[in-house]
Amino acid sequence: MADFRIPIGDSIEATIDFFVDNFAFITKAFAEVTENGIEILVSVMTFSHPIVLILLITALAYYLTKSYGLGVFTLLGLLLIWNMGLWDPTVSTLALVLISTLFAIIIGVPLGILASISTISYRIIMPILDFMQTMPAFVYLIPAIPFFGLGPVAAIFSTVIFSMPPAIRLTCLGIKQVPSELVEAADAFGSSKAQKLFKLQLPIATPTIMAGINQTIMLALSMVVIAAMIGAKGLGGEVWKAIQRLQPGRGFEAGIGIVIVAIILDRIMQRVGGKSKPAV
Repeated sequence: MADFRIPIGDSIEATIDFFVDNFAFITKAFAEVTENGIEILVSVMTFSHPIVLILLITALAYYLTKSYGLGVFTLLGLLLIWNMGLWDPTVSTLALVLISTLFAIIIGVPLGILASISTISYRIIMPILDFMQTMPAFVYLIPAIPFFGLGPVAAIFSTVIFSMPPAIRLTCLGIKQVPSELVEAADAFGSSKAQKLFKLQLPIATPTIMAGINQTIMLALSMVVIAAMIGAKGLGGEVWKAIQRLQPGRGFEAGIGIVIVAIILDRIMQRVGGKSKPAV
C-alpha cells in the first residue's frame, strides 16, 4: 500500500497529449486567428500619436463616468506611463486584457444564465468554479504551452480560464436574486421563459453581472502579468525582464503602470455598473 500511488499527474499528461495529438489543427487555427486579432488591435491603437489615444481614452472615461476626477487621473496617469517609456507595453497589455475579457464574457455569461435556470447545471458548474478559483494561477500556464506554444495566444487562453469564474458566478447570483414576486407576476401574465429572462431577470440582474465583469477584468489584468512567463508581452513582460536583469527601478515603473491601468478600468466599470441599476 505504501508503494501505491494514484497516477493523477500521468493521467493529466496523457489527456493533454491526446488533445494535442488529435486536435492540434483546431488550436493552431484558433491561435492564428487570435494572434492576427491581437496584431490588428495593437496596430489600430498605435496607429496615431500616443497623445491622441490618451486624449481619446480620457474622453471615453469621462463620458462613461461623468467624473472630472477620473478624467484628470486618466489623463495624468497615461501621460506618466508614456513619460516612463512604457506606452507600447501598456497598449499590448490593454489589447490582451480586452480580448481575454471578451472571450471570458462570451463564455461565462451564458454559463451563468444556464446555472441560474437549471438545477442540474448549477450542481455541475459550481464545484468546477470552486476548483478553478482555488487553483494557483501559475498552474493555468502549464496546459497553455502544449496547445498554443509560447506567446500571447497561450497567455489569452490561460487568462480566460483564470478570469472567467466571477462572470459565471455573479451572473448566476444576479438572476437568482431577482425577487420571486416579480417572477411570479411575469408568469401570471403568460411570459415565456425567454421573455422572462431577457425582459425581467437580466435587466434587474445587470448591476450584479457588471460587478462580475469588473472582477473578470481585474483578474484578467493580473493574469496577463503572470502570463509574461510564457511569452506574453506588455507591462507584465517588463516586470519579468526587470526581475531577470535585477532592475528593481524598472520593475517598479512597470508595476506603477499596471496599477494605473487597473484603477482606470476598475473605476470605469464601477460607474458603468452603478448606472445600469434598473427602476423596479
